[in-house]
Amino acid sequence: MTQQLVDFIGHWGLTVHGLVTLSGLLVYAVASHARRQRRHPSAAIAWVVSLALMPYLALPLYLLFGSRKVARGPAPPARLALSPDRAGAPAHRFEQLAGAMGLAPAASYRQLAIHQDGHEALLALQRIILGASRTLDICTFLLGRDAVGRDLTALLMRKARQGVQVRLMIDGIGLYMGGHPRLQPLTEAGVRVALFVSPFRSPLPGRTNLRNHRKMVIADGQRMWSGGRNLAAEYFTGDAASQPPKKPWVDLSFDFCGDLARQAQQRFDQDWAFATQTKPGPAQRLDFEAPHPEAARAQLIASGPDQAEDTLYSLLVASCFTARTRILIVTPYFVPDATLLMALTLAARRGVAVDLVLPRRSNHRLADMARPAAMRELAAAGARIWLAGGMVHAKAVVIDSDLALSGSANLDERSLFLNYELVVAFFEPADVQRFAHWIDGQRAAAVLYRAHTPSALRQFSEGLIRWLAFQL
Repeated sequence: MTQQLVDFIGHWGLTVHGLVTLSGLLVYAVASHARRQRRHPSAAIAWVVSLALMPYLALPLYLLFGSRKVARGPAPPARLALSPDRAGAPAHRFEQLAGAMGLAPAASYRQLAIHQDGHEALLALQRIILGASRTLDICTFLLGRDAVGRDLTALLMRKARQGVQVRLMIDGIGLYMGGHPRLQPLTEAGVRVALFVSPFRSPLPGRTNLRNHRKMVIADGQRMWSGGRNLAAEYFTGDAASQPPKKPWVDLSFDFCGDLARQAQQRFDQDWAFATQTKPGPAQRLDFEAPHPEAARAQLIASGPDQAEDTLYSLLVASCFTARTRILIVTPYFVPDATLLMALTLAARRGVAVDLVLPRRSNHRLADMARPAAMRELAAAGARIWLAGGMVHAKAVVIDSDLALSGSANLDERSLFLNYELVVAFFEPADVQRFAHWIDGQRAAAVLYRAHTPSALRQFSEGLIRWLAFQL
């Protein structure tokens, strides 16, 4: 029988290698269709070429890392009526598009605190943890095995022993990037700990490469701490005693209370159910009181594989096209795709003041090597790029005077297309100006970037690195 099969394959001119190659391409095509995978063109080409040329290596990698979206039906769109006085404002257009993509509507918030430095951010975080009386939920990419991580761990154990329900969710890869802190003392103290898609025990084929980068600390469903900071020393005050010493980075975080924090609680509950592979509890109806006409409003923007659309990416591109006066950005990594880069360059060419603040050298060398082409193109269009001396890990975008975005997302393709991210869109003009003032403070200490014409070899190597950076 075996010989007959070999003869049959040989008769049709097929080889074992050919069958493996064909099988890999079929798996890719069927999985992409069944899971509605709308891939970035460079990623699609990379997978097809790899499966054709190196099927024995590429097929196992695809089964581990190949999925980009968790298949689900599109959310029903929510229509937002356009008021005549704000119909063309970027913030109003932003809300309209976010509603059309099924995101939760804007909600009110109070007592927004934008932390000016790591010391202030750490004090605010400690106050929120200590103030929790019923529930305390923490979502972080990593928890450091350092002074800050140990102190925060001790606070969580203390609250759990006091009877507070404490849940801690850490990304499966971020756990190791933070130095693999000991989790057993937490669980023994009563803290419920979950890893978001463990790289070694993932029950979700093809999703090992999809990381949870969201940052949330929610106390009693009423107060929320968020932004770009992970729970480790370098994101706050540094750690001179560590080896090597950890210097503090420039980062951005904030906290607030109100209905928006209650929405964030639902977001955390959904992520927790996914991470623990349990059925989420019955969705609680959030009956918000009718906000005062002058109440501050903001909107949670969840982006990632659990969203039917590339929500944050689409909203960023649309906001660049509707910007009238300014686009102010701070980000640690700037590796945009062609569409987002075009939206920024066209805004600069039509007279919008585009300012981008980056670290002169980030903690990811590959991202730094991939960004020069985009920087040159943006600078040639009239935008100004500012290079800060230290490591800047802050993430924020300000559009005109009525829209500010801040949270966990970077302006690189992994963050916008692969990671689970969370951003808050603020619409209150006074608070938008506060975010703009914070970014301007970083820009004041930075140096203006001057573009230089690269050699042909450097242009080729930059293109290769940009492709590789997105895959990783």
